[in-house]
Amino acid sequence: MRIESPAFEENGFLPVAYTCDGVGVNPPLIFADVPTEARSLALIVDDPDVPKDRHPDGLFVHWVLWNIDPAITGIEENSVPQGAVEGATTRGVPGFVRACPPDREHRYFFKLYALDTPLNLPATAGKDELEKALEGHTLASATLMARYDRPVK
Repeated sequence: MRIESPAFEENGFLPVAYTCDGVGVNPPLIFADVPTEARSLALIVDDPDVPKDRHPDGLFVHWVLWNIDPAITGIEENSVPQGAVEGATTRGVPGFVRACPPDREHRYFFKLYALDTPLNLPATAGKDELEKALEGHTLASATLMARYDRPVK
C-alpha cells in the first residue's frame, strides 16, 4: 500500500499553502495498492518534533480520520472524504490543523491504515483511541513524510 501527494515528495518540503504561512488547508493525498479485502481506511497526521515545553509528549496531532471508503484513491486538497469521520486533534477539535512549527524544521507524518472493518468510534475520539481501535484490524499501512520550517520574517 502507498500514500503519496502530488504537492510534495517523500521527505520533501510541505508547500506553504498547507501551513500557517499560507491558507492552511489539507494537502491532496493519493492512495494506491490498498488491499482488496480492506473495509475501511484510517489516516493520522502528526508532528513528533514539538518542543516538550509546549506538549509534554513532544507530539502534535494535526488530523485524524477514519471510516474512509477503501475504494477512493485519495483525498483532494481542502476536503474530507464523504462518510469519513474526523476525530479530535491535539487542539481537541476535529479538522485539519495546519503546520506551524514554532522553533525549527519539523516533520509531518501522514500515516494511512487499511482495516478489515469500519470503526465504531465517537467523533470525539483522538489519535490514542484510534490507534487502540486499529489493533488487530490493520491489514496494511503506509507513511508519507514531509518537512516544514517557517520562513524567516
